[in-house]
Amino acid sequence: MNGPSVLTPQAQSNAVSPWPVFWIASVAVFLVSIDVTVLYAAFPALRLAFPDAHPASLSWVLNAYTLVFAALLVPAGRLADLRGRKRTFLLGLAMFLAGSLGCGIATRVEMLWAMRAVQGAGAALLLPASLSILLAAFPVNKRAIAVSLWGAVSGVAGALGPSLGSFLVDRFGWPSAFFLNLPLGAIALWRGWRILDESRDPERGAPLDLVGVVLLILGVGAIAFGLVQSEAVGWTSPVVALAIAGGLVMLAAFVAWARTARAPAIDLSLFQDRTYCYINLASLCFAIGFAMMFFQTFLFTTGVWSYSLTRAGLAGSPGPLLVVPTAIVCGRFAARAGHRLLLVTGSLISTAASVWFALVPGVTPDYVHTWLPGALLTGLGVGMVMPALSAAAVAHLPPARFGVGSAVNQAIRQMGSVFGVALTVAITGNAIGHLAEFRTLCYLQIALGLATAILCAPVDTRPRALAPATAH
Repeated sequence: MNGPSVLTPQAQSNAVSPWPVFWIASVAVFLVSIDVTVLYAAFPALRLAFPDAHPASLSWVLNAYTLVFAALLVPAGRLADLRGRKRTFLLGLAMFLAGSLGCGIATRVEMLWAMRAVQGAGAALLLPASLSILLAAFPVNKRAIAVSLWGAVSGVAGALGPSLGSFLVDRFGWPSAFFLNLPLGAIALWRGWRILDESRDPERGAPLDLVGVVLLILGVGAIAFGLVQSEAVGWTSPVVALAIAGGLVMLAAFVAWARTARAPAIDLSLFQDRTYCYINLASLCFAIGFAMMFFQTFLFTTGVWSYSLTRAGLAGSPGPLLVVPTAIVCGRFAARAGHRLLLVTGSLISTAASVWFALVPGVTPDYVHTWLPGALLTGLGVGMVMPALSAAAVAHLPPARFGVGSAVNQAIRQMGSVFGVALTVAITGNAIGHLAEFRTLCYLQIALGLATAILCAPVDTRPRALAPATAH
């Protein structure tokens, strides 16, 4: 096995097939991506398994993972550059698997919170390292297709998650949503230890910004806590006001810290670019609405229509299945004409889907006529917007900042998911069989979709507009 090396286009990748490395990296991103959507499917089963737990408490089974993942994503990438990509990848994968096992055997909600946080930390360590390992394994002329396929794996995982997760949870119970990760993950861990080469880039690396990570987790977490508690104690409760105010203070402290830190958890200098600001605000809005939409699909079909989990998972699959082909077609269009038209149109299509869900589905199940059209509109809109947001986020940045710019955008999306879950729980609470609460969710999604479209309107990533922006 080769010793550590600085990341360069590897000469041996022309002689040795890089596809085993691709398999290992893809398994990792598959597990991380499917884990989120599987947990949306498992949430109704968790409510039955822990009947004494309030929905606000159970929401942290989802949000503990997302919150830690978002806060660690950027500094974990820098840590991998400093300490070694292989070492960081294997450590992250081992933590992710240990967290999955711990979740599956948990007997208390508090243990689920802790193990989900371990999973989130592991995911943050392995995800950026897996991309760096992939880039190192492939020659320059094949990297674009490798990265595209690696990204497509994430889309496939998201599409499979609802139906696969629902089937497993329905047949084998909620722990199967976590045990699902263990066989493939263990094989990837063993193969990665055997065949991956170590690489690092000390000039780009930096120690973990623990202060920034803690402030970010406390800030976003406190606001999410205030939102979920509002359903139980009311919006006028001092607990809610103090939690949200405390979260805002923590986020302000994070901004102050990030301005002086050598390698902050989120590099605020990126936001000097106006397009980057617009795109990240749009990403936050869209991620909040997307999490609410995904969550409400399972709560509505199981709560209002009394579907089994397996049937609910199948009901939620057409939209995600439409995302990948839509993204492929739209990606070709964006390469020629930029992302603005896709972003604005896709946001409006997603908004139209929310209007449909607010007005059409009733208490009587009628999937084909009242749910499927909205689900297909959602898949079309998400397929147009999500990949375009990722690409537009870095379009105006110089190449040297593509990595950190993309990671910050991903972290902001994850924070949006935290708020989306919190708002869903705050609005629905224990009223899982009531139609009015779900329509309120749809109205919020309409507002978020319109906000996304408005924020994307000034974005110009056409090739001729990018030339001066990326020249430096």
